[in-house]
Amino acid sequence: MESLHDDDVELLTGKNFAHLAVVRPDGTPHVTVTWIDAADGAVLVNTAVGRVKDRYVRLDPRVSVTVHDEEDPYRWLRVDGAVEEFVTGQEAEEHIDALNQRYHDGERWTYKDGQERVIYRIRPDRILRRYDG
Repeated sequence: MESLHDDDVELLTGKNFAHLAVVRPDGTPHVTVTWIDAADGAVLVNTAVGRVKDRYVRLDPRVSVTVHDEEDPYRWLRVDGAVEEFVTGQEAEEHIDALNQRYHDGERWTYKDGQERVIYRIRPDRILRRYDG
């Protein structure tokens, strides 16, 4: 297991978009653009239960996340690891609201009836980074 550096956390908690790659049952990658976050040494992704990526990651928890600085795309980070915990309930609902406020300049999240949110806590097993332009 590798540890996130301060620069990694800054990138993950900024207003930057990430790509989450999960493994399909046939072994091919499925990649989606997502909001990203970090806490307590883990990379965090918030999504809705039942989405395609959610179904795949529950079958195979291995993931890869890439994120680049929206101001300097040559500043980037890749984290390979595994989803070690699925967090639902009030914590996931509050997290998506916080992410929406970050990415939409303070605007609150509009909750969707019948949608259950989940946070993936991703354990970093391998980290690649470039911060030197």
